[in-house]
Amino acid sequence: MLLLLINISFGSVTIPFKEVINSLTGGEASKSTWEYIIINYRLPKAITAILVGMGLSISGLLMQTLFRNPLAGPDVLGLSSGASLSVAFVILGAGLLPPFLSSIFLSPYGLVLASTFGSFVVLIAVLLVSQKLRDTMAILIVGLMFSSFTNAFVNILTYFSTAEQLQKFAFWSMGNLGNLSWMSIILLSICVSIGLLLGLVNVKPLNTLLLGENYARSLGLNYKRTRLIILFTTSILTGSITAFAGPIAFIGLAIPHIAKLLFQTSNHSVLYWSTLLLGASVMLICDVVSQMPGMEITLPINAITSLIGAPVVVWLLVRKRKMMN
Repeated sequence: MLLLLINISFGSVTIPFKEVINSLTGGEASKSTWEYIIINYRLPKAITAILVGMGLSISGLLMQTLFRNPLAGPDVLGLSSGASLSVAFVILGAGLLPPFLSSIFLSPYGLVLASTFGSFVVLIAVLLVSQKLRDTMAILIVGLMFSSFTNAFVNILTYFSTAEQLQKFAFWSMGNLGNLSWMSIILLSICVSIGLLLGLVNVKPLNTLLLGENYARSLGLNYKRTRLIILFTTSILTGSITAFAGPIAFIGLAIPHIAKLLFQTSNHSVLYWSTLLLGASVMLICDVVSQMPGMEITLPINAITSLIGAPVVVWLLVRKRKMMN
């Protein structure tokens, strides 16, 4: 809650905490401009940051547990790459689309529709493949191959694009927590809530998966169904967040590690909630830094998540190593 207030208070225009609290509790700020900034810009941005942080961090936890791989993240299934390919087609290849499709995809919700469509196509492909493959690691490899395949198409489109098209696509790929309407935030909230609820339901199966696939089966776990639910949950979270906020780096990969190092446990009943809260908190901090308080410029959120996150994870790992020695 404190980070939420800090996030709303700081920016190019600094608003006192008291005014923020008055505005959020049904009162009015002493200046109408402050009221407008809080309600129409900073509050939606802060809510988006919380949703993105929670969704991506839980996705990373699910993927790392399922694949038993510390480097697995929410993008290993290729969903972000599928979304990027669809958005690249819209931005970089809009001239190749029929006029009626071009008008739809160039509308305010065009990039969201394109991103959702790309993520959905990859989701269906991954789920179909998962039904055919028994080896979970093979699904990881398939996801990486989907990423390579779609990235190749994006590179081809990039090569034949104009400077203006490239700039627009580059801005989308940097991620953006702002500019979401309240209707977009409601849709994103519904998708993230469904994903988080499915993740919470699977806390016990996740603990069982830590023991290995064969041991989990011996305990009566329906491994194939559990794997399908986890893949579907990650797809809902990653796909919806990428659609509305663009591809956000680091959060899904690093937050689960930070939670494990801070709380010294592998119990998902603890890790689920700690990862959830840490993801939201770190995302709010990164958003505050990206707004460059007191300055007019706003830095790309992807750059901030990596700049802040990577050194923190390295420091925690080194500190853990020293404590063990």
